[in-house]
Amino acid sequence: MPQDTARGSERKHRRLEIERNHRRFFRSQTLFSNSSFFMFTSVIAMAKRSQEASEAPKSLLKASWMRSSIILAFLAVIAALILIWLLKAFNVAGMPVFSDMEAFFLNYGLAGIFVATIAAGTIIPLGSPALVVAAALFGVNPVLLILVATIGFTIGMTINYALAYRLGRPYVKKRISAKHLEEMTYAWNKWGWIIYTIFGLIPVLPVEFLSFICGFLKTRISTFLVLSFIPRLIIFAIIVYFGQSVGAWLGVT
Repeated sequence: MPQDTARGSERKHRRLEIERNHRRFFRSQTLFSNSSFFMFTSVIAMAKRSQEASEAPKSLLKASWMRSSIILAFLAVIAALILIWLLKAFNVAGMPVFSDMEAFFLNYGLAGIFVATIAAGTIIPLGSPALVVAAALFGVNPVLLILVATIGFTIGMTINYALAYRLGRPYVKKRISAKHLEEMTYAWNKWGWIIYTIFGLIPVLPVEFLSFICGFLKTRISTFLVLSFIPRLIIFAIIVYFGQSVGAWLGVT
């Protein structure tokens, strides 16, 4: 009897041990399955984000306003290069009219640039980059020129922002077509400050439209001012350097 009891107890102990091992195995299998599922979903999510990021530029380039802006930019660059070449070929820099223009820009250039950039920032197409190039070409102080152009354009953008912030979507729809408004709102909601910075660094892209979007979406004013000022400061510095180089090549400065 004692032996039978001992054997029964041993068999019971073995059975319990087997059951515990089975439970450990199933728990490990469950944990492995959950980990595998988590890793799988993470990989899928990363692949999806990567695909969206790669498709972002393509979808943006499909927008009608983007295509028209790129075409206009290309034509403007070609026209500017041809004009510069003609000025050099016919030695226009030696004509008296150039001396008069130089005196005009030196006397009134900064004030004119300030007014022109404010107007350009408020969606009036005055071609402020071309005016800045001309002012730099005729020897206007480069540091003051960069600051005045940047501040003027930022003021113009801020006027757009304030009007859209105050008057809302009905006002913005009067300034931007419904299709452009929808496309640019989508671009801002999807890429935010990145798209604004890109537009600010490329003079021909309609960054002034985005100032309306920021206004009626109630973007923080400090963020808006930084995004408006810094990219334009960089691009106007490049433009002024280009204008000075062209002036030296033409023999104006």
